[in-house]
Amino acid sequence: MTKVVRRTGGARRPLPRAVILFGLVSLLNDLSSEMIYPLLPALVTGVLGAGAAALGALDGGAEFAAAVVKFAAGKLADRTERRGRLVVLGYAVAVAVRPIIAAAAAAWQVIGLRVVDRLGKGLRTPPRDALIADLTPASERGRAFGVQRGLDHAGAVLGPVLAWYLLAHHTSVRHVIAASLIPGLVVLVLAVWAVRAAGTPEAARNAATPRQRPVAPPVVFGITAFYLLRLPETLIILRAQQLGVAVVVVPLLWAAVHVVKSATSFAGGHASDRWGPERTMWGGWVCYAGLAAAMGAAHSTAAAWALFLALGVVAGLTEGPERALVARLAGARQGSGFGSYHAVTGLAALTGGLGLGLLYEQRGAAIAFFVSAAGGLAVALVALFSTVRGGRATA
Repeated sequence: MTKVVRRTGGARRPLPRAVILFGLVSLLNDLSSEMIYPLLPALVTGVLGAGAAALGALDGGAEFAAAVVKFAAGKLADRTERRGRLVVLGYAVAVAVRPIIAAAAAAWQVIGLRVVDRLGKGLRTPPRDALIADLTPASERGRAFGVQRGLDHAGAVLGPVLAWYLLAHHTSVRHVIAASLIPGLVVLVLAVWAVRAAGTPEAARNAATPRQRPVAPPVVFGITAFYLLRLPETLIILRAQQLGVAVVVVPLLWAAVHVVKSATSFAGGHASDRWGPERTMWGGWVCYAGLAAAMGAAHSTAAAWALFLALGVVAGLTEGPERALVARLAGARQGSGFGSYHAVTGLAALTGGLGLGLLYEQRGAAIAFFVSAAGGLAVALVALFSTVRGGRATA
């Protein structure tokens, strides 16, 4: 039977400086981004007078564009000397575009600028993840990606809180969006520093330990299926509002769930290195199934708050381990590996979100949540069966 390697004693080595710097870049970049994102519905519908269809085009177009660019950027990032330039360029595009949204005079301009912002994300994400994987020994990759995801979610806490504070002190929506340029400039400085700290590709490869056994294809299919079946957070927010969460406190709820995501990302990264990324992800999928079913059956505002926050645990148990698995599977083609992962899961999330959104609209919230929960549980059970079967085959 396949053995699970457990780290038992001794002090862990500190993560490479570049990994910590990339985490700080993610923190400040998400602070800048999440200052804007919760305000876009108010800008598009309230200030510019567009409707719900414009919001759908805003999210759908942005995520589709990001997914396509991630695939291409991953291919480019197979050339290790290109990775640093792609990372800096991706952040530069986003930093330059976001403040311009404040001057938009029509909804289509906001949509176009948001798409360009997401193109920057698509450009930088695969090469950044490939650099982190190359710099980190295989036995520490769960922790490395857990730190990056944890700091990323911490930025998603600070951004909405800062926007709420500025608005509460009579700053206009447009001025808050323009102010995102300030943390954005710091992001660029840190991104350049992180890329330089990463050193040469040869040094990065020398830092990595030998590859572990390859990932079984069913695990990859399971990750894709989970993204296809998972409810988008916009629908979970809508469900919370139906259960009595006031619109004015949604930004605070959004910030609070990222506190949970941030905290559990660190724990999930450690669990991935200790128990294996497959088992950690499996636990996340089971948690999602139970919490989604409970959200579908909930009847109170208190339950909405509790379950929405608890769903943040799922991100902590899945995001870091997923990336650790991709790094192990990709081998020498880290760029293509992460590009394909981000593109496929992004398109799966978009497709699933549209389908579940239609189900939500036509059959109601409870049915949509129960279907998603049943799908998540099925993915978890298939993954468990495949792991057990694989273990017996290698015994």
